[in-house]
Amino acid sequence: MNEIIKEIEAEQLKAEVSEFEVGDTVKVYGKIKEGNRERIQVFEGTVLKKQGGSNRATFTVRKTSNGIGVERTWPLHSPNVEKVEVVRKGKVRRAKLNYLRDRVGKKAKVKELVK
Repeated sequence: MNEIIKEIEAEQLKAEVSEFEVGDTVKVYGKIKEGNRERIQVFEGTVLKKQGGSNRATFTVRKTSNGIGVERTWPLHSPNVEKVEVVRKGKVRRAKLNYLRDRVGKKAKVKELVK
């Protein structure tokens, strides 16, 4: 039974997945259905966490819109996620950036990783 589930999950994986880490600022191009029309909406923010594995992997992106923090969790291998584009790399020392939820303004920024 376990091998059957693995085969089904392997079929649902995307061929190409963008490489990004926690702390990066990304643009997520998500498909939105409105009635019979479909369009792409961009959600730009900082990656707070990545979790899960295989086709269940998800990532959470946080942005500030009109002074209010907005978080959205996206499935990594979803057909509704067109692409994930990295705007800038972040320098962080943690796997989950939950502390950013309490911060406002410049304190909520993540330093840029310079190589």
